[in-house]
Amino acid sequence: MRQRSMMLLLTLLCAGMLSAQKMKKEVSLSGNAYVTNNHAGASVTQHGLKNWTEDGSVIHTYVYFSQPQTIRLNVRGNAGDASTILIGLADRKRKVKVSQGEFDKRAGRFRIKSPGHYAITLEGVKKQGTHYPVISSFVIQSADTAMAWVHDFSDYWGRRGPSVHLNFPMPEETVEWFYNEVTVPEGKDITGSYYMANGFGEGYFGMQRNSEKESRILFSVWSPFDTQDPKLIPDSLKIKLLRRGEGVYIGEFGNEGSGGQSFLRYNWKAGTTYRFLTQIHPDGEGNTHYTAYFFATDENRWRLIASFLRPVTDVHYTRAHSFLENFIPEQGYLTREVCFGNQWFRTKDGRWIEGTDARFSYDATARAGVRRDYGGGYDKGQNCFLLRNGGFFDENTAFGTSFNRVAGGDPPTIDFDALGKL
Repeated sequence: MRQRSMMLLLTLLCAGMLSAQKMKKEVSLSGNAYVTNNHAGASVTQHGLKNWTEDGSVIHTYVYFSQPQTIRLNVRGNAGDASTILIGLADRKRKVKVSQGEFDKRAGRFRIKSPGHYAITLEGVKKQGTHYPVISSFVIQSADTAMAWVHDFSDYWGRRGPSVHLNFPMPEETVEWFYNEVTVPEGKDITGSYYMANGFGEGYFGMQRNSEKESRILFSVWSPFDTQDPKLIPDSLKIKLLRRGEGVYIGEFGNEGSGGQSFLRYNWKAGTTYRFLTQIHPDGEGNTHYTAYFFATDENRWRLIASFLRPVTDVHYTRAHSFLENFIPEQGYLTREVCFGNQWFRTKDGRWIEGTDARFSYDATARAGVRRDYGGGYDKGQNCFLLRNGGFFDENTAFGTSFNRVAGGDPPTIDFDALGKL
């Protein structure tokens, strides 16, 4: 009997140890961390936090906890010299001393009071050499089965954050033109953002914030040849330029399909509404023409961006949609927003039809559950559809959610004859 009891006890202890192992979740900095202060003093790489030299650099690593709990936290890395670092979570900070070589140091227990996103912060306190340690990961011991962070997924796409979309139901009539208005709220014009207004089955058209000094109006059309390298596209399947607007750059793009690209460097402003108009129609010879016009509110005029020919294509406007994305991974900890309003379709026979409905969707990053900061909605005050992503906010919107806006009733006033002469 005693031997049986001992065996039972050993079995329970082993089971407990295995259970404890299962509760340990490793959060790599390569997919979850951002240098949020003094960016030049540290960098997040595929190997974790490296080149950490500055005392003033602050690093945030984001995790979503689904329930109140107390967790145990360890930090792992490799130190060239002894140093002291400060680790913070949920309003508590702990100093951790590390010595040379690889380490797996306990940072202590932290109380999570409510569900939501939390940042594990890293700050430098004292270093003996020129660098603070390389930090590879945090290990969280928790029974939270719904904890979310970037793992078993691309670090690059995870740090960029989820892209969010609005899909506009189209009329049954043949549509040749799509009109949309875009407003980026003040403070939400984040570098690395693409506020895409007029998407279609073969490309997209919208505005970007490319850097603190440069913004663009971007119009692209995919080639019918499926490749990530535009150099591989046969001449017969390349996108051909028909017309180019004043000051517009014409080139190619790759890595997300390939095709023809155009952009106008234009200093658009947050808080101002801009208008986008796209025409798509077959040329009767087995090809389709795509033309994009941008109303420069600051100049009070329509501007031609470009007109392209897509070979072996015979379509009018399909899959009208808008989206919001971040294309700079280092900016994935910031929240961006955009408002899309006053959508109109124009049929091939010249009749305007107002669009008042939108359906929300998101990309593979959100579907994988590694990021939860995605949302869409309707703004009654501005009568527009909203998209929001990044920044690790806690509310999100279910895939397929439908929104409706109030019909305005008055189609845009546009001199199409004048457009054709631009």
